[in-house]
Amino acid sequence: MTDHDAELHKKKMQKRKELQTELVSSKIETKGLVMVHTGSGKGKSTAAFGLVFRNLGYGRKCAVIQFIKAPEWQTGERKMGDRFPDLLEWHTLGEGFTWDTQDKQKDIASCAKAWDVALKYLQDEEIALVVLDELNIALRYDYITVETVLEGLRNRPAMQHVVITGRNAKQALIDAADLVTEMNLVKHHFEAGVKAQKGVEF
Repeated sequence: MTDHDAELHKKKMQKRKELQTELVSSKIETKGLVMVHTGSGKGKSTAAFGLVFRNLGYGRKCAVIQFIKAPEWQTGERKMGDRFPDLLEWHTLGEGFTWDTQDKQKDIASCAKAWDVALKYLQDEEIALVVLDELNIALRYDYITVETVLEGLRNRPAMQHVVITGRNAKQALIDAADLVTEMNLVKHHFEAGVKAQKGVEF
């Protein structure tokens, strides 16, 4: 790189910094966010758990409610969460995937139980972050109505953050959310015959 090129790059980055500083300084509001992680790609729950551990790092209380996943599933994130008994409440209240249970009434009942637990945390001002893991799946199969969920979100503490995960997020939920991330599948090792592995999938 010549001195001329270096100087042009420096000026370009200075201008970029000025624009970025102006953009950031224009944002002054703080509020509890509703975040939706959806799409066919891997990593929706993983990203949500990353937010959990970020908040735990600041000493903030969090709650995770899992709607579809069954209690007997042992995962690394759940084991890690057990190390924060004073800050993290974790409830795995599903019956397994719908193709495992093959019993819609049972799935509806377990979802209702999970929502009752979730609602307790959605009304608790001490909880900084609530993760409603795989709730989108429960909504997709009409185990719970989107109106019920939206009402719970509207009535939560003003500064409480909520993350909702799962494929096929309902449009009404997307419309109500502050942040929506769609994770798209580009390539997956499962298609090449590689099974789920400890530390990656669970």
